[in-house]
Amino acid sequence: MNPFPPYSSVAESKLAGRYITNTHIEPFLSDYNHSIIGHSTSGLPIYRIRIGTGNTKVLMWSQMHGNESTTTKSLFDLLRFLNTNPDWLDNLQLSIIPILNPDGAKAYTRINANQVDLNRDAIDLSQIESRVLREEFDQFSPDFAFNLHDQRTIFGVNGKPATVSLLAPAFDFDRNYNPSRTLAAQLASTIFEGLQPLIRSQIGRFDDSFNPNCVGDAFQSAGVPTLLIEAGHYPDDYSREKTREYVFYAYILALEAIACSTFGNLSIYHSIPENQKIFFDFLLRDVSFIENGSQQRGDVGLQYQEVLQNDSIAFQAVFAAAGDLSHCHGHIEPNCEKLNTIDFKIEESAQNVLNTLIL
Repeated sequence: MNPFPPYSSVAESKLAGRYITNTHIEPFLSDYNHSIIGHSTSGLPIYRIRIGTGNTKVLMWSQMHGNESTTTKSLFDLLRFLNTNPDWLDNLQLSIIPILNPDGAKAYTRINANQVDLNRDAIDLSQIESRVLREEFDQFSPDFAFNLHDQRTIFGVNGKPATVSLLAPAFDFDRNYNPSRTLAAQLASTIFEGLQPLIRSQIGRFDDSFNPNCVGDAFQSAGVPTLLIEAGHYPDDYSREKTREYVFYAYILALEAIACSTFGNLSIYHSIPENQKIFFDFLLRDVSFIENGSQQRGDVGLQYQEVLQNDSIAFQAVFAAAGDLSHCHGHIEPNCEKLNTIDFKIEESAQNVLNTLIL
């Protein structure tokens, strides 16, 4: 049984695909209490949306990495839901930055226009976008913080793709638990249990090594319960529209827990399986290939590179690994009989190999 609202009734259908920029979200902003709280390195506006009148404050930001857009789509689904289901907003006040890195979003890059990863700038605050987020954090003084990202298709748990991954970031190098981290972990437990009926074996937990330059770790260190939510791969969903739905459900579960003060058990958090790098986009099993002029036989893993072309994202396969990949999985594992009749060089275009297989 699905306890969530019908997703089709809340999905912001005009916001779709992997390429999401300011231009895509601006038509929706007039529906909400929004303002410009700063500008990016190249001068693009950084928008903030405020909703709710409650005493408990939640700060949410997405597209700190410009090419990680799934959680942004889910945020606008959440806003549509809250517009028609405002009950929690008597208890909650949300401050939402849908695209923190509009330059990276426009160029479809992880980094900003100065080639800096904003999620490694928490101490130096060398970038204007980092300072905008920190100023909002200081001024809004949130009780909870949600750090929203996409993860690569390489991650899996239990031999399945990690469709949603969670992390209560550490606040010190010993990875201890203080009240803020404990509460964040309990929120993650709530999400994990709530998503179980839908994607039981496809929820992962990120490694919690402490990095004081990461924003989530820094906010956790500041005593604010901070939860990382990562949107991952769902089978046959490279546009991440199905993943987007599960991320929306994760938001609903977490905000309901905060609004109603009903949090999961810390022990559940530790039972969430840790992500492993075990997936390729394509895995060619037991094929003959030529590498550096030498004929070999083994497995070949191909990974997609996401390339911005004409305001949309093209997926271009590249060779990622070769050898004994029996411990790995492929999102697609094609029948490779046709490759036995040709000699393909691993240095040549991976797309040519896929074309030979007529995928």
